[in-house]
Amino acid sequence: MSKKDIIVGIDIGSSNVRTVITQLFPEEEMPRIIGVGVSESSGIRKGIVVDLEEAIKSINESVEKAERNSGKTVEKAVVNLGGHHINSQDSKGVIAVGRADGEVTEDDIARVINAAQAISIPSNKEIIHVIAKTYSLDDQKGIKDPLGMNGVRLEVDAMIIEGSTPYVRNLMKCFEQAGIEVENFVLSPLAAAKATLSKRQKELGVALVDIGGGTTSLAIYEENDLLHTAVLSIGGGHITNDIAIGLRTSIDVAEKVKLEFGNALPKEIGKKEDINLSAIDASEEGMVSRRHVAEIIEARLEEIFS
Repeated sequence: MSKKDIIVGIDIGSSNVRTVITQLFPEEEMPRIIGVGVSESSGIRKGIVVDLEEAIKSINESVEKAERNSGKTVEKAVVNLGGHHINSQDSKGVIAVGRADGEVTEDDIARVINAAQAISIPSNKEIIHVIAKTYSLDDQKGIKDPLGMNGVRLEVDAMIIEGSTPYVRNLMKCFEQAGIEVENFVLSPLAAAKATLSKRQKELGVALVDIGGGTTSLAIYEENDLLHTAVLSIGGGHITNDIAIGLRTSIDVAEKVKLEFGNALPKEIGKKEDINLSAIDASEEGMVSRRHVAEIIEARLEEIFS
């Protein structure tokens, strides 16, 4: 197998760094997962690098575990991008079709998408993705793929996704120092949507909400078009903090309570259901109401969803 048959994805989260190594086989439609590595995330808060050295350690640990599992060496990877610095805006691009016979070529599509990028953005921002939503060819509107069609004037309605240049460069620096080439950055909610949503769901209309440790990502689709993306700087870690404050206990105990006994619907829990904290941690004592924990979780989730 050549190196071209190996695809690596690295998910930089606020709680964990996950590496997946896949291999392409000619006889199989989907790539086969051959190695996985997960490490606890340090130096990353709310999707943003706050400590280079700690972040590099987390990346190295995750990658090394995946390398041991697969027997492959990671040299380059596709990396997710999140954080509240991400924003999007709509844009249009217009060109004249290049060929004399009016047939739209791949070069025309590339040129019209490039034309959509000719927008004014702040000096500290850079374009992460240009996502073509629909094309228009002369009087024909709502075209999904104009390749091979005939016309004179080609337009595209696109979504431009931007990120803060300092944040992107800091993340890039982590991978450079870890000895890994970043092939591409992919916006976290787009990667999640690709992995979980069907074409039918995107056509009918769907909102994907990905609640991470430090951020919550959103992607909204309708008629197979991406209508909106957002990354909110609030996530599962805030629920853990709320439980720790509400129960007057440590973050570690609160996390265990959340994972083992957590529920977002207090009405489904009996009033007499209790949690023995000493069974979770010997240094803790006392019983707490499981319904009270659910009320804490419900309040924070209501905030996230609103």
